[in-house]
Amino acid sequence: MAGTHSTTAALRDSVGRDELLQEYGFAFTTGKGAPATAAELSTQPLENLVELAAKLCGVPYGVINVLTSDEQRQVAAVGFEAAVCAREDSMCSQVFLSGKTTVVPDASLDPRLASNPFVTGEIATVRFYASVPLETSSGFVLGSLCVFSNSAGIPDGDQLDMLEILARQAVQLLELQRRTLQLNSALTDVRESNAKLAEFAGRVSHDLRGPLTTMLGYVELAEDEVDGDHPAAEYLHIIAASGTRMLVMLEDVLTYSRMGGSIQRRQASLRSVAAEVADDLGLSFGTDEVLDSEDLVLQVDPGQLRTLLQNLVANAVNYRNPDRDLKVRIGGISNYHGVTVQVADNGKGIAAEDRHRVLEPLVRLHRDGDGHGSGLGLAICRRIAEAHGGELSLKETPGGGTTAVISFPTDQ
Repeated sequence: MAGTHSTTAALRDSVGRDELLQEYGFAFTTGKGAPATAAELSTQPLENLVELAAKLCGVPYGVINVLTSDEQRQVAAVGFEAAVCAREDSMCSQVFLSGKTTVVPDASLDPRLASNPFVTGEIATVRFYASVPLETSSGFVLGSLCVFSNSAGIPDGDQLDMLEILARQAVQLLELQRRTLQLNSALTDVRESNAKLAEFAGRVSHDLRGPLTTMLGYVELAEDEVDGDHPAAEYLHIIAASGTRMLVMLEDVLTYSRMGGSIQRRQASLRSVAAEVADDLGLSFGTDEVLDSEDLVLQVDPGQLRTLLQNLVANAVNYRNPDRDLKVRIGGISNYHGVTVQVADNGKGIAAEDRHRVLEPLVRLHRDGDGHGSGLGLAICRRIAEAHGGELSLKETPGGGTTAVISFPTDQ
């Protein structure tokens, strides 16, 4: 079995090693003695792990080595300064593809290592040496966790068990780094895509609004000239209403494309922003009025928070229950995770099976009595919440209506 593992590992080692290592944040443009990793990689957790490994084995030196196609890069070291050396000079390069822990009581007596410059005194005078391969779940061996000393020695079984556990922990840390870099790359791509979308939507909106506004102007002139009893008056009214809805749709599409892009977090008072929304929508604000709000301090983009609240409150107005006076209550909970805001209305409500669907762009329910809408209001709100690292969900308000729950995690 060991021979099969070694053959498979050697094959993986020869194909795309450097490309795979770059996924973990390791840079290959610096010279010997330069930092072994990309700027994004924090070595402190790995250094803590190496220090623990060395202390558990009772030796002064420990290191995590990453083996490239032609170099050994010391990612985290304890007892000496991390550096870079040629792969042929590396002790770990002789054993890291073996698939098992290597323990050498005295390297000067080991035929594999006796002539190595780390043993002969050319670079160092290593005697005791123990190395555990850093193998991922896919079978790719990144390098090794090794501990060593200038004097000969033999670790006990418990020390080796702990060394192997720490090696697995090191792999998990490096895998976490890999996923973080992948997420950062994906986030950059999304931001660039959003910027292009906003630019495109702006151009289309500008190009369409001009002709549409001109058309509506001529329709208005025609309506002034046509008697109300003339059959054309009804047609002109339909054209004007459809054109106006199209203008609203253009504005909503433009808003949707812009929301969630660049977030400028500042302190914002939930109650103050809610009062501005009430003023914008012509609603009475305060205790026992149509709209009321608790006061919380949020670290958010104030403009985007205002857009979110305005869309949610406008929905409450548009889909009010005709059998009772409209009431909208904005509240929230603050803790070490961040702030969760709830916007609760007593309107017509949304059926449980529709609550997730209406958060998608351009989805409308088309219920009897519902007013016109673009189907983008809730999608915009969801986009704003996600841009802040949170999420938006809908639930039923006790007694009837809809409550939007928006989380705003603490900015890391």
